[in-house]
Amino acid sequence: MRTVYCGQVTKELVDQEINLVGWINRRRDLGGVIFIDLRDREGIVQVVFDPDREDVFSTANSLRNEFCVRLKGRVRARPDSQINSDMRTGEVELLGLELEILNRSAPLPLDSNQDNSEEQRLKYRYLDLRRPEMSERMVFRAKVTGFVRRFMEDNGFLDIETPILTKATPEGARDYLVPSRTHKGQFFALPQSPQIFKQLLMMSGMDRYYQIVKCFRDEDLRADRQPEFTQIDIETSFMSSDEVMAVTEQMVRELFVSMLDIDLGEFPQMTYAEAMRLYGSDKPDLRNPMQLVDVADLLKDVEFKVFSGPANDEKGRVAVLRVPGGATLSRKQIDDYGKYVGIYGAKGLAWMKVNDLAAGVEGLQSPILKFLNEEVAKGIVERSGAQDGDLILFGADKANVVCEAMGALRLKVGEDLGLVSDEWKPLWVVDFPMFEEVDGQFHAIHHPFTAPVAGVSAEQLAASPAGVLSNAYDMVLNGCELGGGSVRIHKQDMQAAAFKVLGISDEEAQEKFGFLLEALQYGAPPHAGLAFGLDRLVMLMTGASSIRDVMAFPKTATAACPLTSAPSAANPVALEELALNVKLPE
Repeated sequence: MRTVYCGQVTKELVDQEINLVGWINRRRDLGGVIFIDLRDREGIVQVVFDPDREDVFSTANSLRNEFCVRLKGRVRARPDSQINSDMRTGEVELLGLELEILNRSAPLPLDSNQDNSEEQRLKYRYLDLRRPEMSERMVFRAKVTGFVRRFMEDNGFLDIETPILTKATPEGARDYLVPSRTHKGQFFALPQSPQIFKQLLMMSGMDRYYQIVKCFRDEDLRADRQPEFTQIDIETSFMSSDEVMAVTEQMVRELFVSMLDIDLGEFPQMTYAEAMRLYGSDKPDLRNPMQLVDVADLLKDVEFKVFSGPANDEKGRVAVLRVPGGATLSRKQIDDYGKYVGIYGAKGLAWMKVNDLAAGVEGLQSPILKFLNEEVAKGIVERSGAQDGDLILFGADKANVVCEAMGALRLKVGEDLGLVSDEWKPLWVVDFPMFEEVDGQFHAIHHPFTAPVAGVSAEQLAASPAGVLSNAYDMVLNGCELGGGSVRIHKQDMQAAAFKVLGISDEEAQEKFGFLLEALQYGAPPHAGLAFGLDRLVMLMTGASSIRDVMAFPKTATAACPLTSAPSAANPVALEELALNVKLPE
């Protein structure tokens, strides 16, 4: 039915007769001559119908948006005055010779001339995906996955599938459970990642594995999270963390050159501690030039308890953020920022404007100046690097609150004041703590199978877990975590020690991970890996604002599918076969 796609009709085809199929994107009747824009997944081309061809013209006169048609036409060059440089096909048009309506369209539930609600777009996703913007993203995504497969195979990686029905394991989020009909009262779990299976593949001698795989997590959603998402999952044996980082960095750099003609350059490395100190985040956006500066030592002896309290607390932090040109902000704008940091647990936001540096303290403006002597105020200004016209914002609280609140404020102020560059800024964040302590209980920063840095023994891990760093690494781009990985534990005594720190008893470890612990006894090799979020990667590369806009059939923010009305009630017969009773909340 087709000899070429609409978006591929160029001046090289002038004077040729071709066949096209697609949907009517727009129809215009201009003084007896009918123009249509015909659209398929590759683009749009203009077709002209002349009234001299009565039968074809009559059919063209009945066309409406989204009619599905087949046509034959002769390609001809547009006059110079009518060339549309915004279209790939803008130098040519077709003279319509034959036209067949393959299927008519009912009045559309979506309006292409206005913004439709996300609920509408997802309910009629098959129509939403016809939009050129969405179609282009789906094509782009397919090309990304194609590139990744070729790169992996060229570098000796094997594409190996892992089970979807598996055993529930604690990986940080709730599992989706699947009841078993043949083993009544027992459940499979959908995998949050192929983590254990890819480690077992390394123990099986597969050496280099990759998979573009679905993962499932029952967690609260936001713009970059979905209950089901896609990972580029990679695992290697007999490779160090540096070697894993090198090959995955090469893949991403070559991907950007291939798809966007952008050279990201070599990725710098930054420790977790440095990232938190300078940016309050373990995924810093380096396009934003502002940095946090610690000033606790300057404020230990001031009478203002808001500052001196955290300054003298070993778990506290006092940091400032210099905002270039921020002195022009109104009191209301600063108060609004104070409400913003409150979302992250901060109790307030102190500020200081630098109006005239040469005038000393007299050139400063702030409601907290009365609590600071001249030496302290001068020291804060000097350390922050503030100049005339700048604003200094203060964060003082527990270190984690200051990092989270001031890190988020840094991003918001940068966006609001246009301080963020349009460059691409990648980096590696390394040397994460192995554990974080919450209410006396240790939790794994990455997952329970992450190895400590070289030189740490199982005995040292068990004795002082709080100070141990993990051999983990995250790839970050423009403030988004593209992927994360680590060297895995490959010895049974180290894995047992890690479980013990996490409060997992020997019985629980055997119940949940017995097969892994057993496999570690039989010559398990050193292994390491990394997993990329494919959806997030494509979102960044296409400039989409949400991963939902780069997924064909995503869920809403409430984890529902308007298109299929899922989730829905189960058939009572099926529930009986599964030996399940449903108890609804009152």
